[in-house]
Amino acid sequence: MRLTVVGCSGSFPGPDGPASCYLVEADGFRVLLDLGNGALGALQRYLPLDDVDAVLLSHLHADHCLDLCPFYVARRYHPDGPRRRIPVLAPAGAADRMARAYDLEPQPGMHGEFDFQDWQEGSRALGPFAVTVARVNHPVEAYGIRLEHAGRSLTYSGDSDDCHALSALADRTDLFLCEAAFHEGRDAVPDLHLTGRRAAQVAARAGVGRLVLTHIPPWNDRMRTLAETDGVYDGPVELAQPGASYEV
Repeated sequence: MRLTVVGCSGSFPGPDGPASCYLVEADGFRVLLDLGNGALGALQRYLPLDDVDAVLLSHLHADHCLDLCPFYVARRYHPDGPRRRIPVLAPAGAADRMARAYDLEPQPGMHGEFDFQDWQEGSRALGPFAVTVARVNHPVEAYGIRLEHAGRSLTYSGDSDDCHALSALADRTDLFLCEAAFHEGRDAVPDLHLTGRRAAQVAARAGVGRLVLTHIPPWNDRMRTLAETDGVYDGPVELAQPGASYEV
């Protein structure tokens, strides 16, 4: 698998890149993990929009899903005619949520462009991937996502505070793409986000091969986030950067 970071800014786009969006490719099949605000423009640096085969939304906060609206426009109004319909796997209510966001009636809404499918906890096949999702610890219905292919695995936390489901989903994964939106000693709101330290604790508990910290808001000190992992997780740790690419 190849992972490309399209956008990794937490909560809203930053000066250096858009909100959450990650491109994962294997055997010519291309999926997006989230499509947050600002991401669709940057995505076109990496592939034509027609080459996206599926969109996987961790949850329905704007910084993870809102650019499905311009993606709808690109698919519905292309001068060569509407593009092929592709699956969008998402929490329940995604179709109506996105229709409201673009001021469409629920029917037909965006159903002509996207095949909306509600997440069900557990595993399923999608193209060459085995996809496993679990409900994680966030105020809205939110899922962590694990992709497996050819004996390798990538786990994406979505937005989550520490929880058993996240650790289980990340168990022995080769690359753990994990949010770290909060700072130790500053942010005390429970059941919302991880800090660098708590992300590292999940990584250590799960025995992951590599930790990539993401979803860091523009107002945070990124190096402080990285420093919070010191002495907690012994494997390789780095900060996600727009344009970074990983072979998994």
